[in-house]
Amino acid sequence: MVKLSLQNELSGNAYPGRGIVIGKTLDGTKAVTAYFIMGRSENSRNRVFVEDGEGIRTQAFDPSKLSDPSLIIYAPVRVLGNKTIVTNGDQTDTIYELMDKQMTFEQSLRTREFEPDGPNYTPRISGIMHIEDGKFNYAMSILKSNNGNPDACNRYTFAYENPVAGEGHFIHTYMHDGNPLPSFEGEPKLVDVSNDIDEYTNLIWNSLNEENKVSLFVRYINIADGTYETRIVNKNQ
Repeated sequence: MVKLSLQNELSGNAYPGRGIVIGKTLDGTKAVTAYFIMGRSENSRNRVFVEDGEGIRTQAFDPSKLSDPSLIIYAPVRVLGNKTIVTNGDQTDTIYELMDKQMTFEQSLRTREFEPDGPNYTPRISGIMHIEDGKFNYAMSILKSNNGNPDACNRYTFAYENPVAGEGHFIHTYMHDGNPLPSFEGEPKLVDVSNDIDEYTNLIWNSLNEENKVSLFVRYINIADGTYETRIVNKNQ
């Protein structure tokens, strides 16, 4: 698989929707994740990321304009011990609660499917990072309708053992803008990861479509001891 430029992947797509990147810094010392949200409607754009314990949650920027919280207000990031969960919906809570009961990442997601927002049937994308004893691995998942047919749910899980320094994987909800929005296809894209959290944050944020971008979360976790740095960027200030 050819490593792609994350900057090019983002700047060349006006509407990838919501996206997750997970990987390892070029120097091999940090596990990296990024999660961004975009929006086309006033309701979707009326959001910010706020810190919530070790994770984050979405919140209405202007509560008076919030028309339907069901698919836009959720906790995208939660931490369960040495595991960091990142998703594009309330399946974050499902994964957290069921893994806490000794189910696996994949088993937890068997209880969920794509979002009920026909005709788009937005895929649920999820990632989990596991850091223990100086070792790091991660997995990503996508639950999607069968080519727009909501009668069938296609489930894909991709696991990355001992990830290579300077490499990450990028999965997002939509191939591009459209009506209905076409779901992401294929396996997560191999992309570059930089050593510097501020440089990577700026690269992602500045590459997202100016009109549609809403919020961005980036976290760099020290593989040696689990300490981390976080950046949050919100278009609504």
